[in-house]
Amino acid sequence: MKADDGRKMTDTKDQDSPQDAKKRLGLAGKSGGRLELRSPAAGGDAGSVRQSFPHGRSKTVQVEVRKKRLPGAAPATAAAAPAEAAAKPAAAASGSAPAAKPQVLRTLTEEERVARQRAIQSAIRADVEAKRRNEDEARRIEEEMKRKAEDDAKRKAEEAAQRKVETVVAKKVDEEQKKRAEEETLRLNEEETRRRQAAEVARTATVPPVAKPAVAATAEDEERPRRPGVFRPGAPSRPGGRPGPGKAAPEGGRDLRERRQGKISVTQALDTEETIRVRSLAAMKRAREKERARMAQQGPAAKVVRDVVVPEAITVQELANRMAERSVDVIKSLMKMGVMATINQVVDADTAELIVAEFGHKVKRVAEADVEIGLEGDTDAEGTLIARAPVVTIMGHVDHGKTSLLDALRSTDVAEHEAGGITQHIGAYKVTLKNGQAITFLDTPGHEAFTAMRARGAKVTDIVVLVVAADDGIQPQTIEAIAHAKAAGVPMIVAINKVDKQGADSDRVRRDLLQHDVALEGYGGDTLGIDVSAKAKTGLDKLEEAILLQAEILELRANPERQAQGAIVEAKLERGRGPVATVLVQKGTLKVGDIFVAGEEWGRVRALVDDRGRQIEQAGPSTPVEVIGLNGTPQAGDDFQVVDNDARAREVTEFRQRRTREATATAKARGTLEQMFSKIQQGEAKELSVVVKTDVQGSLEAITGALSKLRTEEVAVRVLHGAVGGITEGDIALAKASSGLIIGFNVRANPQAREMAKRDGIEIRYYSIIYTVIDEIKAALSGMLAPTLKEKFLGNAEIRQVFNITKVGKVAGCRVVEGLVKRGAKVRLLRDQTVIHEGTLKTLRRFKEEVREVQEGYECGMAFENYDDIREGDLIECFEIEEVARTI
Repeated sequence: MKADDGRKMTDTKDQDSPQDAKKRLGLAGKSGGRLELRSPAAGGDAGSVRQSFPHGRSKTVQVEVRKKRLPGAAPATAAAAPAEAAAKPAAAASGSAPAAKPQVLRTLTEEERVARQRAIQSAIRADVEAKRRNEDEARRIEEEMKRKAEDDAKRKAEEAAQRKVETVVAKKVDEEQKKRAEEETLRLNEEETRRRQAAEVARTATVPPVAKPAVAATAEDEERPRRPGVFRPGAPSRPGGRPGPGKAAPEGGRDLRERRQGKISVTQALDTEETIRVRSLAAMKRAREKERARMAQQGPAAKVVRDVVVPEAITVQELANRMAERSVDVIKSLMKMGVMATINQVVDADTAELIVAEFGHKVKRVAEADVEIGLEGDTDAEGTLIARAPVVTIMGHVDHGKTSLLDALRSTDVAEHEAGGITQHIGAYKVTLKNGQAITFLDTPGHEAFTAMRARGAKVTDIVVLVVAADDGIQPQTIEAIAHAKAAGVPMIVAINKVDKQGADSDRVRRDLLQHDVALEGYGGDTLGIDVSAKAKTGLDKLEEAILLQAEILELRANPERQAQGAIVEAKLERGRGPVATVLVQKGTLKVGDIFVAGEEWGRVRALVDDRGRQIEQAGPSTPVEVIGLNGTPQAGDDFQVVDNDARAREVTEFRQRRTREATATAKARGTLEQMFSKIQQGEAKELSVVVKTDVQGSLEAITGALSKLRTEEVAVRVLHGAVGGITEGDIALAKASSGLIIGFNVRANPQAREMAKRDGIEIRYYSIIYTVIDEIKAALSGMLAPTLKEKFLGNAEIRQVFNITKVGKVAGCRVVEGLVKRGAKVRLLRDQTVIHEGTLKTLRRFKEEVREVQEGYECGMAFENYDDIREGDLIECFEIEEVARTI
């Protein structure tokens, strides 16, 4: 094969020329650095190389290696050049074939080189990734085995400790029983001994000795050994009897005392002149039986009935001690009831009450909640009460002008500082009127998410001012505010706002209120209705007069000389100040330095700040203040009480925290079981895990309450954690563990938390308006819903003829009578208007060519996938399945 301009490699080899076997690749001098094949005459050795390609292909190419030029070869090379130049014209003149041109091998292009490097790098990365995965799997298996071993060791240790405790308890019970049996035996023996001694002494003192004829003792009697219990002449027949012949009775019973001294030696037993008589075991047994019979005739001893205080949980040992009963008897009673317990185990109050009743004692139940008894103090005497300012709550629908109306009363501007122009918190303000009287206002949010806030506002208020826009009328939150006011049982004043606005109709508002059982004056009711305009500041004096009139009717009074008591209106965590709570004092006077309890938190008042930002030393009834000095952030709506000392405060808060933990644990356990059963029955449910951090407690409660309502049977929002304060590294770690996101409402993350979130890929979303929070979380949940499958009709085709093709099967010759038919779409085979098959098309042809679709009026050939029962006259229905996104 000839080379084309020296740029193609030949794939043949000249077998006749032995020099061609030595051709190698080299750079030709005239080729400009190209890879060429040169003849042996050019100063190189020629050869061939076989190249292998994928799929078993190969080819042989000729190569040439350029030999290194030596210094002595320069003349020869120079001389060869003219000869070569002279040979070219001669060859051309003779008409012979010219010599072969140098052939250049193709070099790798830049794209090929980059592709090869990319393939090598991909292979290296794949190898590294596989190695890393293998290491991670091995590490995971090792950690799992280690954890399993630790769990087994822990379980074995617990079982061994339990067995040891049970052994020790059983041993103590046996020792106690044995000790009591020994003490009982010893007591009976001592009583028998005392009784016998008293009887002997009485007999000796009452029976005088009687002289009898002396009987001479024979030598045989003298030499016979003396045995206890054997009568001998001259010796008394029993202890305390008459003396023998020729012997005087001992003086003062001395001989009797010597006999009763207890143990004697062998020498004394053999040398004594008298025989000591010892009672037999049968006599002692008969004496004990007589004693029992006498005690039985007298009747059992009267049982002491005790008042046993039973708390909510008590150990078996403590219960036995309070009843003055043996622990063994208490354990036996528990076993009869089916409760297996040791002396150190805890039983509940109901079980302890049954045990106490069984032993005949009186039960006095107490509870841990008794620590709260007396916390609110005694009822105030009538002479200590003085008039206080009314607490008025402004309620109504969002954007109806509640805050603007309050601003007009206070001559301030709060609404402009609220995000989105809506109130996000409860604001507490005290307004002093021109006549010197004061009114405390509570401004509640109107958005539906702040239902709990409005409920708290109605709980602590004396009067409710319902704000209704004259141009908007009654709205959902207006109806809800009416319900809160009625539930709290407080009087209501209706302020019809925006009466100066175009299209305002206050009479329509009054008529609409009748539908909700609110009858204003002039419409058959006694509820006050005032037309006001917060923007034009008209009607405000009438509203103030109506509030003062209603307060005078209520006769609002309080005792300022007692310990302060009130309610937490709002709570938040501020940098540099710590937990801060807005407190509405209802009774007493709150002073700097007081120790107080607020829900589950307690503290000491370090500073009091009024609604104008000024620090004050004390706050009387109906005064809203900010309290600084809490140990933690309380819940909005909690009660606020001043106590005597910090020990009392800690005792109350520890009980409340423990009660909350137990309730939370119980709810979580129940929820876990319910989730387990629901997942078994309905399949795996999807959850969106979120961590909520807000600036104040009220906003936290509103957001978590709104998110909990965004749930369906398939998706739900799971609030992992909610707290007041900035976003920290702990929040990022919690969100990472549950693959959740973090919601920051009017708060920001610190630099460390931002860096950690960026590294771990945790999304942090910042909000200042609650609408946006709810809308975006709702959109996220909608994206988690499985789409709805909807069938879309495409067209019908009628089978005109059926063809049986070898190796293919039956093919239907059809004509599209309606719509169109697409390849890859779903089809149904209808026969006599009955569906007999549903599947997919295997082929769709027109004029022996595969086509994507066939329009109405054209003919085509169709075959079904794995189905051949087709007949002439059948109808083929073609359709598609579309996925439609679902929303909550």
